[in-house]
Amino acid sequence: MNSKCFFFAIAAILGVLTSLFFYLPFLLCSIIYFYLLYTFKKYSKQQMFIVICLFLTFFLTGHHTITHNKTRLPDSLTTFYLQYTENTKVDGDLLQVIALDIKNKEKLLIRYKIKTEAEKKALKDTNFYGRLCHVTGVLTEASIAKNPNAFNYRKYLAEKQIYKIVELEDHPLNKCTEVKSTPLTMIKEVRFTGIKYLEKNFPSEIAALSAALIFGDRSMFDPEVLINYQKTGIVHLLAISGLHVSLLIGMVFYLGIRIGLTRQFMMNFLLVLLPIYAILTGASPSVIRAVLMIFLVLLVVRWKKQIKLSPIDAISLTLLIYVLFSPLIILDAGFQLSFSVSYAIILSVTNIFPRYQESISAMVVTSIIAQLAALPILLYHFFEISFISIVANLLYIPLFSFVFLPGLYILYFIQIIFGDTPSILINLFMKIITLANALIEKLADLSFAQLVTGRPNILLFIIYMVIILAIFLIWEASFQQKRKIIVIFLAFTLITFQTIWNWANPFGEVTMIDVGQGDSILIHYPFGKGTYLIDTGGTIQFEEDEWKKAAKPFEVGRDVVVPFLKGKGIRKLDKLILTHGDTDHIGGTLALLKEIEVTQILMPSVAELSKSKLTIIQEAKNKGIQVVMVADGSQWENEKSTFYVLSPEANFQGERNSGSIAIMAEIGGLNWFFGGDLDQEGEERIIKKYPDLHIDVLKAGHHGSKTSTSEVFINKIKPAISWISVGEHNRYGHPHSEVLEQLGNTTVYRTDDHGAITYRFYQESGTFSSVLHKIKQ
Repeated sequence: MNSKCFFFAIAAILGVLTSLFFYLPFLLCSIIYFYLLYTFKKYSKQQMFIVICLFLTFFLTGHHTITHNKTRLPDSLTTFYLQYTENTKVDGDLLQVIALDIKNKEKLLIRYKIKTEAEKKALKDTNFYGRLCHVTGVLTEASIAKNPNAFNYRKYLAEKQIYKIVELEDHPLNKCTEVKSTPLTMIKEVRFTGIKYLEKNFPSEIAALSAALIFGDRSMFDPEVLINYQKTGIVHLLAISGLHVSLLIGMVFYLGIRIGLTRQFMMNFLLVLLPIYAILTGASPSVIRAVLMIFLVLLVVRWKKQIKLSPIDAISLTLLIYVLFSPLIILDAGFQLSFSVSYAIILSVTNIFPRYQESISAMVVTSIIAQLAALPILLYHFFEISFISIVANLLYIPLFSFVFLPGLYILYFIQIIFGDTPSILINLFMKIITLANALIEKLADLSFAQLVTGRPNILLFIIYMVIILAIFLIWEASFQQKRKIIVIFLAFTLITFQTIWNWANPFGEVTMIDVGQGDSILIHYPFGKGTYLIDTGGTIQFEEDEWKKAAKPFEVGRDVVVPFLKGKGIRKLDKLILTHGDTDHIGGTLALLKEIEVTQILMPSVAELSKSKLTIIQEAKNKGIQVVMVADGSQWENEKSTFYVLSPEANFQGERNSGSIAIMAEIGGLNWFFGGDLDQEGEERIIKKYPDLHIDVLKAGHHGSKTSTSEVFINKIKPAISWISVGEHNRYGHPHSEVLEQLGNTTVYRTDDHGAITYRFYQESGTFSSVLHKIKQ
């Protein structure tokens, strides 16, 4: 096919992108692409006709998909007839499973709150397949992204054609009848049974790794171990990919030939086995890519036709088929990483790899190529990269390829055949896994190896692509001395230009992060002249039985504030200001200190420190962070701005909210007041001491509680704009109607309605915006 499929695949991707995003930019790119093919690749009119037809076909496919990518169910619907289509997921006291509503032909995410520990155990071990169930429940929608660069769960589900969540009222299997299993369902049942067999017959560490490598299921992994794999850039080893599929298919083919089966028979057997294997392993994008590629190659060989299917043609045909049937898959990070890395490695085989014959150098080169290809995608989705990943891959790829993958398959089959596995093998693998996890934990803790750049915008993304392409072209052309210097310069530019861009940014911002029922406010000055965070939010934990606790409970500091900061490219805070000791203001601090460098922590000068504050102080001491107790009269300067602490008085002895740090500062041409949960008594002390205080932007106290933000205080400081940080549908009824009435003459921004709120400024002027774009006057 002379690699024509590669150029066809580009046309197809451009067609889908044109339909999914902005018509004009991608349409212009497509026209330029057609011109380049016709002018420089000398495509004939017939070939150009094929390219344009492919573009239009995929454009229409994408357009049809987004047009119909919405629910058909009315919100009032409460009765559903379900067939469960995926494995259940039980985490704490919550069960989740994907099901098809037979009557309406729509996929739904089913959620059920488990009542007892015994019920949880029974549900975990229950096969949900092969049943038609009549259930009742309430239709809801998934959460949306309410902070910049945050994970949008609703969009994620919509890309999988799931638009609604059903909160069940009763047991999900209460009213069910058995139905005849389809071949697809039968394969999924085998997968479910296999995973449960691992869980019951092996120690948790071996079971988790085996489930990931054999069935593509990572649900049994300890969340902390999984985070360490992600931080070190080797989490791809836990996803079944081309390496795993090739090794398995190679082993099966070799064993078949060794026991006397013909090559023709084995080829036919593999063509049948591959689709089954894809379903057995969870059908992730990396699995489908690898299986479909091998399937196409075997099919061409099986036909014995005079068709030459090169690796680049095979992967391009795979992409065409995959995207044709699932256009939205191009938005999936796994799909993007799998295809970009595979393309880079395949395109490097001819001119780059032959120069590196030694196994270690070849592995290093492979890892570098993979990292270069994945870099823009990793930064877009995860905002950071790990320099340690090349070393980690060198250590762990051989371990997974030659020890874990074949070894765990052997353990699994020994257990199935003999009903028991020799303890010497179990102990051996336990020691290897324990050592591997301990080492990866050490590597993940090397903070200097993490580069946080933030999410690149479209211009930065294009710059990344151009630099990476230039590196590959020079590398492919051979490394002369002058070219080595150019490559070193390009590589240095690649890993520093966005950091320099962030530092040279002339715009500053003040952002109230949506942390639910809590506070967290970022103040970021232009040119890196100062970055402050006022409070960290926090998740209030209630006492509950151990079995109800999720494996990785939601934590605001780790799951909201840290990703927000990293998405902005912020790796260091000059000051972390903890206004007072309530959990919803400082509960996320410890998680933040693990990930973000902090120079100084400010706390209110109070007579008695709470237990949580003492814990933070101890952690700060361990990390060499200066802790300063501030009171009325404290201040610091930032070029044109001075931050004045107006409260509390030194060695304050009153109620905790009343002792909140209150700060006034001039930022971006406006006077701001940040008062934590300062109550009316504290406000009275301030206006008595500072009678001429005038504020443009007020951060309302205590989330709009009627104990703060008094009418006297409002009338005295006369704010034009009010910010309220408040959780959606919170149990306290915040913000109180009385407070909203008092703020009636101001423009009110509130996180429950607007999401994160940002004031972006240049010198002495700026503009307000919010993620959800709803403004209440």
